[in-house]
Amino acid sequence: MTPNAASASSGPSRRSFLASTAVATAAVAGGMPLLAACGGSDSGSKDGTTAGKNAKKLLPAYVASNVVTPDIPSKNGSAMGFTAKLDLAGLKTSVPKKLGKGGSVKIMSPFWGTPPKGDNAYYKAMNDLIGVDIAWQNQDGNTYDEKLGAVLASSDLPDVVVIPSWNMGGKIPSAIISKFADLGPYLSGDAIKKYPNLAAIPSGAWQYSIFGGKLRGLPQPAPSVVGIVPFYRKDVFDKEGYELPTSPDEFLSLAKEISRPRDKVWACDDMKWSAFNFFGVLSGSEKPLGWNLVDGKMIYRVETEEYLEALEWTRKLYAAGVVHPDAKAVQGTAGDRFTAGQVLMYNDNITSWWGKMAEQAGQNSDFRISGMDIFGADGGDPTLWAGSPAGIFAFVNKKASKAVVEDILAAANVTAAPYGTKEYMLTNYGVEGTHYTVKDGVPTKNDKGNQEVINAYVMLASPAPTIAHPDFPDIAKEQVEWQQRMGAFTKKSAFWGLQITEPARYTNLSNDFEQLEDDTVRGRKKISDVQQAVSDWKKQGGDKLRDWYQKLHDDNGSAQ
Repeated sequence: MTPNAASASSGPSRRSFLASTAVATAAVAGGMPLLAACGGSDSGSKDGTTAGKNAKKLLPAYVASNVVTPDIPSKNGSAMGFTAKLDLAGLKTSVPKKLGKGGSVKIMSPFWGTPPKGDNAYYKAMNDLIGVDIAWQNQDGNTYDEKLGAVLASSDLPDVVVIPSWNMGGKIPSAIISKFADLGPYLSGDAIKKYPNLAAIPSGAWQYSIFGGKLRGLPQPAPSVVGIVPFYRKDVFDKEGYELPTSPDEFLSLAKEISRPRDKVWACDDMKWSAFNFFGVLSGSEKPLGWNLVDGKMIYRVETEEYLEALEWTRKLYAAGVVHPDAKAVQGTAGDRFTAGQVLMYNDNITSWWGKMAEQAGQNSDFRISGMDIFGADGGDPTLWAGSPAGIFAFVNKKASKAVVEDILAAANVTAAPYGTKEYMLTNYGVEGTHYTVKDGVPTKNDKGNQEVINAYVMLASPAPTIAHPDFPDIAKEQVEWQQRMGAFTKKSAFWGLQITEPARYTNLSNDFEQLEDDTVRGRKKISDVQQAVSDWKKQGGDKLRDWYQKLHDDNGSAQ
């Protein structure tokens, strides 16, 4: 993956990790007995709520950034887009005064790859800009949940711990409530105006950072638009004259036309996640977004007709022989089959729109990826459901002194700087000449940049969702415009934006559904098996969990 882009408001390394389907659809489950985002005490007891007026009291004031004007403003929950050439001489300053007071801060964070040495040029430059001596305790991101459990169970916590939402299983939510500081006194209301870049983070991301009735997390905001895109090989479609489908039936017909197994060409890879969007199924397996109030009744996604219809349609693709056999065998990588031309359609996180173009730029100049608009089950407009407003959080040790907390916020105010600023460039690209060079408005990391400018400061806090690709500005434009079109059909469920942790006894209740889904679409199980699993789920606690969510809603109302 080339390092010439700034995507989704952060460095490409982190976002490329987020592109995996497993991460994009990870369930957030935990062991607290009630709403993790409620309660007035550190115990997470049920006095109070974060919905409505109580949440507003905790939220920081929102002050939009006017330092840089995007080429494409955010609309319908999309990211903002930048498509102009990068002018280093024209970079703005968003942190005119160094806010750090020279203290020392230790941060534990997940890391994917080989961590650089702690005294590298990138860390030194960032610490000097911030005015704080930050030491990174990088941990293997692939086994981070194991490390988290051990660290949070100890009495020796670093000053900051970064926790992705997909690592918030088991007892992690209760540990967040008991171990980490209330940032409200520093950030709620007008207090945040001391940190203008943090004040420009959307309010939804801050609301999602409320744990145990306190504002505890520094968020990395995300667009509310669905993140999974049905991609297609535009270069091949144009050459062969294929027309984009506008319904599930047209997709299947086109898939049969495209597939030529003798030539090792199949129409698509596994399309289950797009099917859920085509048929309007409630957001993935992500809790609590899989629950919603429908005609006055609390419903979980697996109980809906749309869920069964999506699985049945995906099963038809496999049965028709239009899906690559390696997808059925769960071998290899869908993205590799796509770039090799063995499949012409596949679904992946929106970050792959740029990622695949950048990857193929030096190998196949004819390669062109694009995303088709999501259609509805009947060929009309789709019904889409908004995703979580943030995905990764940084938490401050409850024992941290006021001086340490303020140094941490000073650092976050730098890392949350918007695209087009000096602070953003240093955070995401490092030092010009040392870590990257610029040619024709395109910054390109060198080997040192690829080794040092990854997975660190971008993990502390991020600006409002942003898409910018100096090397492929047309891709940035396509991504944002796709989000805006899909955002027009996107709804927010009753619990959108609330940080909820289910009772421990229900935490694993839905865990087997994803495997059952995969077995069903591949023909190893039947739709009737899914229906039986839903019936079992209800008896084993699903109905009681429904009552729990209903009471939660009755007591607290919607987050909106």
